[in-house]
Amino acid sequence: MFKTVNALVLREARYKEADRILTLLTDTDGKITVKARGALRKSSKTAAATQQLTYSEMTLFGNRGRYTVNEAVVKEPFAGLREDMESLSLGAYFAECIEAFSVEDQPDAQLLQLGLNCLYALSHALCPREKIKAAFELRLMCLSGYTPELTACAVCGEEPTEPVLSLDHGQLCCRRCAYDRGERTELDGAALSAMRHICAAPAKRLLAFPITDQSLLRLEETTERYLLRHAERGFSTLDYWKKIRII
Repeated sequence: MFKTVNALVLREARYKEADRILTLLTDTDGKITVKARGALRKSSKTAAATQQLTYSEMTLFGNRGRYTVNEAVVKEPFAGLREDMESLSLGAYFAECIEAFSVEDQPDAQLLQLGLNCLYALSHALCPREKIKAAFELRLMCLSGYTPELTACAVCGEEPTEPVLSLDHGQLCCRRCAYDRGERTELDGAALSAMRHICAAPAKRLLAFPITDQSLLRLEETTERYLLRHAERGFSTLDYWKKIRII
């Protein structure tokens, strides 16, 4: 049985001499694993379309629950990622996160859109990498069922003047109210405003929030710690991105 899907390549692994095993996030089937026979050969017509961090239209042949790439054409290569190692490694982190939080065989149009939009922003350098990273992390948490409660302090009900996010509970608190709320991280007014925007904005407006460099540091630290807390694991791609940022 043949079917055509639009797919973001989250991961590729060499198999035998010339094949690739791909983890895809597709528009119709969610996360699936497929084989791309001969994709590593120089003469392969599917080589470019089966690279990691490429969005492609693929024709798949399915047999007993296993899929093989029959044809593949690049829809969006995110070429800018290949020209900058920091952007490429951050894009790989996005892909690893999507793979971790997506569900096999369950379509998720919003998650696919998030990945494509953030990779496009990275590829075209539409704004600082740290801003894209923070927006991606927090929106991913929202789509995965971990939307933080940011309306007011979860304890006293007031608008915090010294806002703190409880990482364990996903709740906003005043600093004075957060003494028994588990692991937490401090925010400022601009970072809190940005988080509220990221949680509620339409997909196309995800990155349309103003923020200073200092507040962006707090925002990025908060979103990263929040994601890692609920992922309950680390990400090698994140470690690598941090390593090459220092160099």
